[in-house]
Amino acid sequence: MHLSRRNLLGSAAVAAVPAVPRPGAPAAAPAASRPGGPAAVPATARHGARVRTGFERLAADGYALLEGRRVGVVTNPTGITRDARHIVDVLHADPRVALTAVFGPEHGFRGTAQAGGSEGRHDDPATGLPVYDTYLKSGRALADVFTASGVDTVVFDIQDVGARFYTYVWTLYDCMEAAQLAGLRLVVLDRPNPVTGREARGPVLHREFATFVGRQPIAQAHGMTVAELALLFNGEFLATPVGLETVRMSGWRRDAFYDDCGLPWVPPSPNMPTPDTALVYSGTCLFEGTSLSEGRGTTRPFELLGAEGVDGRWAAAVNGLGLPGVRFREAYFTPTFSKFQGRTVGGVQIHVTDRAAYDPVRTGIALLVTARKVWDGFAWRSDDWIDKLTGSAQVRTMIDAGAGADEVTGAWQDELAAFRRTRRKYLLYK
Repeated sequence: MHLSRRNLLGSAAVAAVPAVPRPGAPAAAPAASRPGGPAAVPATARHGARVRTGFERLAADGYALLEGRRVGVVTNPTGITRDARHIVDVLHADPRVALTAVFGPEHGFRGTAQAGGSEGRHDDPATGLPVYDTYLKSGRALADVFTASGVDTVVFDIQDVGARFYTYVWTLYDCMEAAQLAGLRLVVLDRPNPVTGREARGPVLHREFATFVGRQPIAQAHGMTVAELALLFNGEFLATPVGLETVRMSGWRRDAFYDDCGLPWVPPSPNMPTPDTALVYSGTCLFEGTSLSEGRGTTRPFELLGAEGVDGRWAAAVNGLGLPGVRFREAYFTPTFSKFQGRTVGGVQIHVTDRAAYDPVRTGIALLVTARKVWDGFAWRSDDWIDKLTGSAQVRTMIDAGAGADEVTGAWQDELAAFRRTRRKYLLYK
């Protein structure tokens, strides 16, 4: 069986079919032990669902999409199988795939770098494969990296967290653009949006504020998977579309949180330790643009927020708004790095009580509004980083003018509705 574009986008599931080995290749091992085959001990999902990732479906078809191709993989530690093997190690060991290069994003292929860092050009000790650094490269510069690697097909497999300012979705965009410039084919292996794909939320980026934390006008919480984003990027934003194949998941529902999927969680970056972090991130990452700590340097980044001089009035103020699905606890903590390193600060801890009712973006705005009211040390970062995160100057200027959370969130509803209409055309799952 060959997975054509029609097969991949239209079928709900693909049965595993033994691959025909190449001449002279060893016979395939049983599925349970074969590289890329099902794990010996299947994971159990919260509701009994078994989500099969794009990689699982690619492997089940004997890697037919990669047959005869010189393959390079853009990935990081999240590119794993159900039994927690890295897909690069699996592909490298499989004679059916000519894996010739790896491309590492921010934090690096093996994940050794902190925020704003990467691993540079090196040879992977485990496989001997050349690893090329994509971080902060785009356009012709990234196309030249692809050309130098000698690949003709670029495979993307990275776990996203559902927020516009998480850089991996823009690594995807940059790789699509660069692959088109280099005349290469690009294959996106899909993984769940860990905070569901029910709807898009928040302001839409204005192009004059485009950076690596937002290259194109999508919502702050986009509510899409990486394969859906790839289709949207190709259809709406790339001047010349790339030759794109998307390998969709089976068994994933738009209302599924990550622990509904039966898949192991690997932190996509050092400060995204759990799916709970991802749940709040699209709102509380906005505190990167303020004088308050966003919880980096603690065991609960983005769930703990605070600064020196903040006390219990903040928790009381934000609890008083009656936000759905969340409560706030007065909290004190000492970051081990980043803002207020080694100093005890006061603030709040976010406790999500109803994930289905919780709106992370509205909650993030409410926290900004109340922090500014109860703490006279509140300030925006001097580089107006908040504008890059929210996608325009609107949130900052409205809060400075004394607007409340409902007024701020109401201001972006027209642009959000337009994005939702565009988004609908590219959704692959119900």
